[in-house]
Amino acid sequence: MVMSQPQSSAVFSDRLAALRRELERRNLSGFVVPRADQHQGEYVPPSAQRLAWLTGFTGSAGSAVVLGGKAAIFVDGRYTLQVVSEVDTVLFTPQHLTEMPPHCWLADVLSKGDRLGFDPWLHTHDQIQTLTNTCERAGASLVPCPDNPLDAVWTDRPAAPATPIVDHPECFAGRSGEDKRSDIAAELSREHLDAAVLSAPESLAWLLNIRADDVAYTPLPLGFAIIRADSSVDVFVEPGRVPVSLRSQWGDEVRVTEPAGFEAALRLLGREAKRVRLDSTSAPFQVWETLRAAGAKVEAGADPCALPRACKNSVEMAGTRAAHHRDAIAMVRFLSWLEDATRRGTVDEMAAADALEGFRSRGEHFRGLSFPTISGAGPNGAIVHYHSTPKTNRPLAAGDLYLVDSGGQYLDGTTDITRTVLIGGPAPMEARRRFTLVLKGHIALARAVFPTGTTGSQLDVLARQALWSEGLDYDHGTGHGVGSFLSVHEGPQRISKLGNTVPLKAGMILSNEPGYYKPDDYGIRIENLVLVTQSPAPAGAERELMGFETLTLVPIDRALVDAELLDAGEREWLNAYHARVRGALMPRLDDAAERDWLERATAEL
Repeated sequence: MVMSQPQSSAVFSDRLAALRRELERRNLSGFVVPRADQHQGEYVPPSAQRLAWLTGFTGSAGSAVVLGGKAAIFVDGRYTLQVVSEVDTVLFTPQHLTEMPPHCWLADVLSKGDRLGFDPWLHTHDQIQTLTNTCERAGASLVPCPDNPLDAVWTDRPAAPATPIVDHPECFAGRSGEDKRSDIAAELSREHLDAAVLSAPESLAWLLNIRADDVAYTPLPLGFAIIRADSSVDVFVEPGRVPVSLRSQWGDEVRVTEPAGFEAALRLLGREAKRVRLDSTSAPFQVWETLRAAGAKVEAGADPCALPRACKNSVEMAGTRAAHHRDAIAMVRFLSWLEDATRRGTVDEMAAADALEGFRSRGEHFRGLSFPTISGAGPNGAIVHYHSTPKTNRPLAAGDLYLVDSGGQYLDGTTDITRTVLIGGPAPMEARRRFTLVLKGHIALARAVFPTGTTGSQLDVLARQALWSEGLDYDHGTGHGVGSFLSVHEGPQRISKLGNTVPLKAGMILSNEPGYYKPDDYGIRIENLVLVTQSPAPAGAERELMGFETLTLVPIDRALVDAELLDAGEREWLNAYHARVRGALMPRLDDAAERDWLERATAEL
């Protein structure tokens, strides 16, 4: 549908027209506008929010293609409802990113001789290879634009962030940066590599035990780094951001250089004919081209920090357990408050989200939310990544299903939890049944035992099987990796229909979040974070087994559970989970009303 605010629509129409004029001036037939920045992160700073500036779309993934006579915006299943509420579809035709990705759409609309522009810092090598193949088949050409044409017309573009870089103490990190650098250098040596380029800020933060506030919700320092086989590191950030205390701690092993020196350092690697690893799924295309043009021997491979970052050490595991206990206290206080407040009819989506943040902010080591709270009542809950605004804000009315997906950043861990609760009652029969089907999938995954070497994609069916049996499904992954006071969505592990070759290893944290969404009616999601652990092997076992420890400790709404749909093992799991929640949290609650709420919420089925 067309955006309902004519003035806003006119603004985006003007911006699109300005970009087209700039493309014509540069003899370009079109231009690709990704949502990503040069680090391919989920959250990008205001200075890199080009897709939102051009189209109005505020989701965390997507892209647009602008041609002279038409334009399209591409989003995945999480955003099919959101995109039509935020974007003028007369200007940009929405496309499903999976069913009609940009390269397929371009194959239908490009003409011989067309020149399609792209910013080589905003795309990976793999993405550009796909676009190149599409252009070649159409007789068109793909043209790198070192200076982004959209930036030329974005006259009030914000400055790039440059927040102070701070130390993340070893008491939270569990290992020194020196130890981490030594381990990564040893891996490079084993692979006969001279260096690796790190383009993911999460890796930079993990490797050097540093944090910053360059993007919202994730304590990241935006920058690049080169780690060498001698364990030295070149970091490309503004030197003024790094305090003297950190420089003294690093010594000569970590050199801080202006970002403008990054390409010169890449060219030096080439002139020295170094063997350099790049992650083809995340490194900017420009980095590949600069290294190759200078003579470096570039080898595609995984970011060497990704897997060790994902496998939390014992200090990080203890920290995340402690953070989840504090987070659970905040959630219980919020849910107790919500029950009372909605009984009096005084709560809307935005007020509920604000209240929850207030409860979280009282927790020790709290440093902010880990993502914008999804607070959706009734039909808004069916929008997977919904964000309440004054325009869409709904009261939480009796009989509504209310979906709240939220999380916190703590110095010792990152949390993410979704609960779907019934406001008042009684629950509609269909909603109770489908909630219970989602719960059955959640329990099946939580109870999974699997041999070493199993990937998340091999387990995904467990979370969907109950829904599939009734012809239902959900259009998002079942589980994403989670960092330690880092990104709430962090690889390389995941649980999804999409293929993934990364085995689940002890110390990895993932979400377990099956769901169901009925457009214009309600949404359901049940999400806990889980820790991959070794599982005791029964007598006669021939393989080492793994399983999950559930970290999240918050009641699941019993009012939405149809107990007759649960088998004995599922009822036993839910009752045992609630007993564990009650035992862990009751001693930490002083308020009588909150204790009463927890007692009722965790009663046996």
